[in-house]
Amino acid sequence: MTKPEWIAADWGTTNLRLWAMQGTEVLDSRQSDQGMGKLNPDDFAGVLADMTQGWGDAPVIACGMVGSRQGWIEAPYGPVPLAARPRLVQVPGQNVWIVCGVNQMDPPDVMRGEETQIAGLLAARPNFDGTICLPGTHTKWARISAGEIVSFQSFMTGEMFALLARQSVLRHTVGDPTDLGAFDAALNDALAQPHRAYGRLFQLRAGALLGDLSPETAGGRLSGSLIGWELAAAKPYWLGQEVCVIGAPALSALYARALSAQGVICTEGAAQATTLAGLYSAWTTLKEHA
Repeated sequence: MTKPEWIAADWGTTNLRLWAMQGTEVLDSRQSDQGMGKLNPDDFAGVLADMTQGWGDAPVIACGMVGSRQGWIEAPYGPVPLAARPRLVQVPGQNVWIVCGVNQMDPPDVMRGEETQIAGLLAARPNFDGTICLPGTHTKWARISAGEIVSFQSFMTGEMFALLARQSVLRHTVGDPTDLGAFDAALNDALAQPHRAYGRLFQLRAGALLGDLSPETAGGRLSGSLIGWELAAAKPYWLGQEVCVIGAPALSALYARALSAQGVICTEGAAQATTLAGLYSAWTTLKEHA
Protein backbone atom coordinates (compact mmCIF):
# COMPACT_ATOMS: atom_id res chain seq x y z
CA MET A 1 0.00 0.00 0.00
CA THR A 2 1.44 3.35 -1.10
CA LYS A 3 1.07 6.26 1.33
CA PRO A 4 1.72 9.48 -0.58
CA GLU A 5 1.95 12.91 1.02
CA TRP A 6 -0.24 14.27 -1.77
CA ILE A 7 -1.67 13.21 -5.12
CA ALA A 8 -1.13 15.04 -8.41
CA ALA A 9 -3.85 14.83 -11.07
CA ASP A 10 -3.88 15.95 -14.68
CA TRP A 11 -7.55 15.51 -15.60
CA GLY A 12 -8.17 16.41 -19.21
CA THR A 13 -10.98 15.93 -21.67
CA THR A 14 -9.97 12.41 -22.72
CA ASN A 15 -7.61 11.10 -20.02
CA LEU A 16 -6.93 11.13 -16.30
CA ARG A 17 -3.33 10.85 -15.11
CA LEU A 18 -2.50 10.43 -11.44
CA TRP A 19 0.75 10.42 -9.48
CA ALA A 20 1.27 9.46 -5.84
CA MET A 21 3.75 12.02 -4.56
CA GLN A 22 6.16 12.40 -1.65
CA GLY A 23 7.31 15.98 -2.05
CA THR A 24 8.61 16.05 -5.62
CA GLU A 25 9.22 12.28 -5.74
CA VAL A 26 6.82 10.11 -7.74
CA LEU A 27 5.99 6.97 -5.74
CA ASP A 28 3.46 5.50 -8.16
CA SER A 29 1.38 6.53 -11.17
CA ARG A 30 -1.87 5.50 -12.81
CA GLN A 31 -3.76 6.42 -15.97
CA SER A 32 -7.35 6.09 -17.17
CA ASP A 33 -9.44 7.05 -20.17
CA GLN A 34 -12.08 8.49 -17.80
CA GLY A 35 -11.59 12.04 -18.97
CA MET A 36 -13.95 14.95 -18.37
CA GLY A 37 -15.66 14.38 -21.70
CA LYS A 38 -17.08 11.03 -20.54
CA LEU A 39 -18.28 12.12 -17.09
CA ASN A 40 -21.12 13.98 -15.43
CA PRO A 41 -20.31 16.17 -12.42
CA ASP A 42 -21.57 13.48 -10.05
CA ASP A 43 -19.21 10.88 -11.56
CA PHE A 44 -15.87 12.49 -10.68
CA ALA A 45 -15.74 11.53 -7.00
CA GLY A 46 -16.34 7.85 -7.72
CA VAL A 47 -13.80 7.71 -10.53
CA LEU A 48 -11.17 9.37 -8.36
CA ALA A 49 -11.88 7.02 -5.43
CA ASP A 50 -11.53 3.98 -7.69
CA MET A 51 -8.32 5.25 -9.28
CA THR A 52 -6.62 6.10 -5.97
CA GLN A 53 -7.42 2.89 -4.09
CA GLY A 54 -4.49 1.92 -1.89
CA TRP A 55 -3.16 5.48 -1.76
CA GLY A 56 -5.00 6.52 1.40
CA ASP A 57 -6.75 9.85 1.84
CA ALA A 58 -3.97 12.21 0.72
CA PRO A 59 -5.06 15.60 -0.65
CA VAL A 60 -5.44 15.79 -4.42
CA ILE A 61 -4.20 18.73 -6.49
CA ALA A 62 -5.76 18.62 -9.97
CA CYS A 63 -5.41 20.67 -13.12
CA GLY A 64 -7.05 20.58 -16.52
CA MET A 65 -10.61 20.34 -17.79
CA VAL A 66 -11.79 18.87 -14.49
CA GLY A 67 -12.20 22.54 -13.53
CA SER A 68 -14.16 23.54 -16.63
CA ARG A 69 -17.83 24.48 -16.74
CA GLN A 70 -18.58 20.90 -17.84
CA GLY A 71 -16.23 19.41 -15.24
CA TRP A 72 -16.46 18.54 -11.55
CA ILE A 73 -16.80 22.16 -10.48
CA GLU A 74 -15.93 25.31 -12.39
CA ALA A 75 -12.64 26.73 -11.16
CA PRO A 76 -12.88 30.44 -12.03
CA TYR A 77 -10.55 32.09 -14.52
CA GLY A 78 -8.14 34.82 -13.53
CA PRO A 79 -7.57 37.66 -16.01
CA VAL A 80 -4.19 38.56 -17.50
CA PRO A 81 -1.85 40.12 -16.63
CA LEU A 82 -1.63 37.56 -13.85
CA ALA A 83 1.11 36.18 -11.63
CA ALA A 84 2.06 32.74 -12.95
CA ARG A 85 1.39 31.05 -9.62
CA PRO A 86 -1.34 28.42 -9.25
CA ARG A 87 -4.63 29.56 -7.70
CA LEU A 88 -6.79 26.84 -6.14
CA VAL A 89 -10.44 26.18 -5.34
CA GLN A 90 -11.62 23.26 -3.20
CA VAL A 91 -14.26 20.82 -4.37
CA PRO A 92 -16.98 21.08 -1.68
CA GLY A 93 -16.87 18.16 0.72
CA GLN A 94 -13.77 16.66 -0.90
CA ASN A 95 -10.06 16.63 -0.10
CA VAL A 96 -9.52 17.87 -3.65
CA TRP A 97 -8.27 21.23 -4.94
CA ILE A 98 -8.44 22.32 -8.58
CA VAL A 99 -6.10 24.79 -10.26
CA CYS A 100 -7.92 27.79 -11.74
CA GLY A 101 -7.56 28.74 -15.38
CA VAL A 102 -6.54 32.01 -17.02
CA ASN A 103 -8.55 34.25 -19.33
CA GLN A 104 -8.05 37.28 -21.55
CA MET A 105 -10.79 39.69 -22.56
CA ASP A 106 -9.20 41.50 -25.51
CA PRO A 107 -8.90 39.53 -27.68
CA PRO A 108 -11.01 36.91 -25.90
CA ASP A 109 -9.13 33.74 -24.99
CA VAL A 110 -8.94 31.12 -22.25
CA MET A 111 -6.51 28.47 -21.03
CA ARG A 112 -7.04 25.65 -18.56
CA GLY A 113 -4.21 23.27 -17.75
CA GLU A 114 -1.43 25.10 -19.57
CA GLU A 115 -1.19 27.62 -16.71
CA THR A 116 0.07 24.76 -14.51
CA GLN A 117 2.85 23.93 -16.95
CA ILE A 118 3.79 27.62 -17.12
CA ALA A 119 4.00 27.69 -13.32
CA GLY A 120 6.14 24.56 -13.43
CA LEU A 121 8.61 26.12 -15.87
CA LEU A 122 8.85 29.32 -13.83
CA ALA A 123 9.47 27.30 -10.66
CA ALA A 124 12.66 26.07 -12.34
CA ARG A 125 13.40 29.33 -14.18
CA PRO A 126 11.93 32.17 -12.09
CA ASN A 127 13.71 34.82 -14.16
CA PHE A 128 12.45 33.56 -17.51
CA ASP A 129 11.44 36.46 -19.74
CA GLY A 130 10.15 35.45 -23.15
CA THR A 131 7.45 33.29 -24.66
CA ILE A 132 6.21 29.82 -23.78
CA CYS A 133 4.72 27.80 -26.62
CA LEU A 134 2.52 24.87 -25.59
CA PRO A 135 1.68 22.76 -28.67
CA GLY A 136 -1.34 20.52 -28.59
CA THR A 137 -4.88 20.28 -29.87
CA HIS A 138 -5.16 24.01 -29.22
CA THR A 139 -1.64 25.43 -29.09
CA LYS A 140 -1.04 28.31 -26.68
CA TRP A 141 1.53 31.09 -27.01
CA ALA A 142 2.04 32.95 -23.71
CA ARG A 143 4.17 36.04 -23.17
CA ILE A 144 5.92 35.89 -19.80
CA SER A 145 7.57 38.84 -18.06
CA ALA A 146 8.45 39.53 -14.40
CA GLY A 147 6.81 36.28 -13.33
CA GLU A 148 3.49 37.17 -14.96
CA ILE A 149 1.45 35.84 -17.86
CA VAL A 150 1.15 39.11 -19.76
CA SER A 151 -0.92 37.91 -22.72
CA PHE A 152 -1.59 34.74 -24.69
CA GLN A 153 -3.15 33.44 -27.87
CA SER A 154 -4.60 30.06 -28.83
CA PHE A 155 -4.39 28.35 -32.23
CA MET A 156 -6.46 25.35 -33.35
CA THR A 157 -3.58 23.88 -35.37
CA GLY A 158 -3.61 20.44 -33.77
CA GLU A 159 -7.35 20.11 -34.16
CA MET A 160 -7.18 21.31 -37.77
CA PHE A 161 -4.52 18.70 -38.56
CA ALA A 162 -6.63 15.96 -36.96
CA LEU A 163 -9.78 17.00 -38.81
CA LEU A 164 -8.08 17.24 -42.20
CA ALA A 165 -5.98 14.09 -41.76
CA ARG A 166 -8.74 11.89 -40.34
CA GLN A 167 -12.10 13.25 -41.52
CA SER A 168 -11.58 15.10 -44.79
CA VAL A 169 -10.82 13.74 -48.25
CA LEU A 170 -7.16 13.87 -47.21
CA ARG A 171 -7.74 10.97 -44.78
CA HIS A 172 -6.85 8.62 -47.63
CA THR A 173 -3.55 10.41 -48.17
CA VAL A 174 -2.05 11.87 -45.00
CA GLY A 175 0.17 9.87 -42.61
CA ASP A 176 2.46 10.87 -39.78
CA PRO A 177 4.53 13.98 -40.57
CA THR A 178 7.88 12.21 -40.59
CA ASP A 179 9.17 13.62 -43.90
CA LEU A 180 11.07 16.59 -42.51
CA GLY A 181 12.18 17.83 -45.91
CA ALA A 182 8.54 18.11 -46.97
CA PHE A 183 7.73 19.77 -43.63
CA ASP A 184 10.47 22.39 -44.10
CA ALA A 185 9.42 23.22 -47.67
CA ALA A 186 5.74 23.58 -46.76
CA LEU A 187 6.59 25.65 -43.68
CA ASN A 188 8.63 28.11 -45.73
CA ASP A 189 5.92 28.29 -48.38
CA ALA A 190 3.22 28.97 -45.78
CA LEU A 191 5.26 31.74 -44.18
CA ALA A 192 6.29 33.39 -47.45
CA GLN A 193 3.17 32.87 -49.57
CA PRO A 194 0.26 31.75 -47.41
CA HIS A 195 -2.28 32.10 -50.23
CA ARG A 196 -0.35 29.68 -52.43
CA ALA A 197 0.11 27.21 -49.60
CA TYR A 198 -3.64 27.23 -48.94
CA GLY A 199 -4.30 26.51 -52.57
CA ARG A 200 -2.04 23.46 -52.41
CA LEU A 201 -3.95 21.51 -49.77
CA PHE A 202 -6.03 19.53 -52.26
CA GLN A 203 -2.87 18.85 -54.24
CA LEU A 204 -1.94 16.42 -51.46
CA ARG A 205 -4.85 14.23 -52.52
CA ALA A 206 -4.22 14.71 -56.21
CA GLY A 207 -0.53 13.96 -55.79
CA ALA A 208 -1.34 10.62 -54.22
CA LEU A 209 -3.84 9.74 -56.94
CA LEU A 210 -1.76 10.82 -59.92
CA GLY A 211 1.77 10.30 -58.65
CA ASP A 212 3.73 8.61 -55.91
CA LEU A 213 3.17 11.04 -53.03
CA SER A 214 3.70 9.00 -49.86
CA PRO A 215 1.58 9.38 -46.68
CA GLU A 216 4.68 10.55 -44.79
CA THR A 217 5.39 13.29 -47.33
CA ALA A 218 1.75 14.36 -47.40
CA GLY A 219 1.74 14.46 -43.59
CA GLY A 220 4.91 16.55 -43.58
CA ARG A 221 3.45 19.00 -46.06
CA LEU A 222 0.16 19.35 -44.19
CA SER A 223 1.88 19.81 -40.83
CA GLY A 224 4.37 22.28 -42.28
CA SER A 225 1.60 24.34 -43.86
CA LEU A 226 -0.50 24.52 -40.71
CA ILE A 227 2.41 25.29 -38.38
CA GLY A 228 3.70 27.83 -40.90
CA TRP A 229 0.38 29.68 -40.87
CA GLU A 230 0.41 29.55 -37.08
CA LEU A 231 3.92 30.98 -36.87
CA ALA A 232 2.94 33.78 -39.22
CA ALA A 233 -0.01 34.69 -37.00
CA ALA A 234 1.98 34.28 -33.77
CA LYS A 235 4.96 36.33 -34.97
CA PRO A 236 4.52 39.06 -32.31
CA TYR A 237 5.04 36.35 -29.68
CA TRP A 238 8.27 34.85 -31.00
CA LEU A 239 10.02 37.61 -32.93
CA GLY A 240 13.04 38.70 -30.91
CA GLN A 241 12.06 36.48 -27.97
CA GLU A 242 13.44 33.38 -26.35
CA VAL A 243 10.84 30.66 -26.76
CA CYS A 244 10.43 27.56 -24.59
CA VAL A 245 8.33 24.81 -26.19
CA ILE A 246 6.49 22.47 -23.80
CA GLY A 247 4.51 19.53 -25.15
CA ALA A 248 4.57 15.99 -26.46
CA PRO A 249 8.10 15.22 -27.74
CA ALA A 250 7.33 14.63 -31.44
CA LEU A 251 5.09 17.67 -31.80
CA SER A 252 7.38 19.91 -29.74
CA ALA A 253 10.29 18.89 -31.96
CA LEU A 254 8.41 20.13 -35.05
CA TYR A 255 7.69 23.49 -33.41
CA ALA A 256 11.29 23.81 -32.21
CA ARG A 257 12.50 22.97 -35.72
CA ALA A 258 10.19 25.57 -37.26
CA LEU A 259 11.21 28.27 -34.79
CA SER A 260 14.92 27.54 -35.06
CA ALA A 261 14.65 27.93 -38.83
CA GLN A 262 13.47 31.50 -38.19
CA GLY A 263 16.53 32.20 -36.02
CA VAL A 264 14.63 31.98 -32.74
CA ILE A 265 16.48 30.95 -29.57
CA CYS A 266 14.43 27.90 -28.68
CA THR A 267 14.50 25.44 -25.78
CA GLU A 268 12.24 22.47 -25.05
CA GLY A 269 10.61 21.37 -21.81
CA ALA A 270 9.06 18.02 -20.91
CA ALA A 271 5.27 18.19 -20.57
CA GLN A 272 4.95 15.75 -17.66
CA ALA A 273 7.84 17.24 -15.71
CA THR A 274 6.50 20.79 -15.99
CA THR A 275 2.97 19.65 -15.12
CA LEU A 276 4.22 17.92 -11.97
CA ALA A 277 6.38 20.91 -11.06
CA GLY A 278 3.38 23.21 -11.45
CA LEU A 279 1.16 20.95 -9.35
CA TYR A 280 3.90 20.76 -6.70
CA SER A 281 3.99 24.56 -6.65
CA ALA A 282 0.22 24.52 -6.07
CA TRP A 283 0.66 21.93 -3.29
CA THR A 284 3.26 24.02 -1.49
CA THR A 285 0.99 27.09 -1.80
CA LEU A 286 -1.86 25.11 -0.22
CA LYS A 287 0.37 23.96 2.65
CA GLU A 288 1.55 27.53 3.30
CA HIS A 289 -2.04 28.75 3.63
CA ALA A 290 -3.34 25.76 5.60
